[in-house]
Amino acid sequence: MLIFYIFIRNVTLILNIVTLGGFFVNVIGYVRVSTQGQAKEGYSALYQQDEIRKLCKDNNWNLIDIYSDLGISGAKVDEEALEVEREGFQNMLSRLRTKDINYVVVLNTNRLWRSDIVKVLIHREFNKYQVDVKSIEQPNYSIYKKDPNDFLINGLMELLDQYQRLEIALKLGRGRNKKAQEGGYAGGRVAYGYKARKGQKYIEVNVKEAEAVKRVFTLRALYPKWSLSNLAEQLNTEGFTTAKGKKFTKVQVKRILDRKSFYQGMYSYGNINVEGKHKPII
Repeated sequence: MLIFYIFIRNVTLILNIVTLGGFFVNVIGYVRVSTQGQAKEGYSALYQQDEIRKLCKDNNWNLIDIYSDLGISGAKVDEEALEVEREGFQNMLSRLRTKDINYVVVLNTNRLWRSDIVKVLIHREFNKYQVDVKSIEQPNYSIYKKDPNDFLINGLMELLDQYQRLEIALKLGRGRNKKAQEGGYAGGRVAYGYKARKGQKYIEVNVKEAEAVKRVFTLRALYPKWSLSNLAEQLNTEGFTTAKGKKFTKVQVKRILDRKSFYQGMYSYGNINVEGKHKPII
């Protein structure tokens, strides 16, 4: 009789775990208290933590950790970086990146956001990691339920993203044009025969590759009737290699010949042609 009772008890426990998700469901809690007034109104950090633990226990969820932001507004957001400026929240997002979390448990959604912009930002992050919100005071809430009120703010956010990308591109373009007008390296792939060091404004001669560049123009002068393939074959015979350590083809040879003015010390970027600050090779 005792054995039968133990068997039934174990079966019931297993069924509960499978049915409720049990310890297969990993969750993390999030607590936020913005003012002393909220603590007095029943939203103290301790109260929120206790409620989160109780819900997890009732559902057999595996509560991994509880993250907290104390004295922080739910509307606080870095408008330029489009990031929520809360240390506890950012630490929670870092934990979500492990992609083994199912839910973020909160007392209510106001703990996560108080403005539409912050709401959309958080929805985006949670969607990225396929995480949903479990709200104790709003048991039917899910970020995956369509809310008509979100469509407008989502559209505005997408337009803002596009504008920011365009603005960054324009700033980069202005910066590169200014560098080019001064004869400096404006970014992009460095020409064969040169190298760019991180943090430096100008490119330097790559001694080994520069010898190959000189040889190309010497061979062109000595054998003007040679084809590009003939030039490439001769370079390979003499042991020269490309930047990737491979044999030359007519494509690489043509690229070098087309950049003659650059190897002579001139710099071109778009419609800008000036005397470069790089050392000539030929």
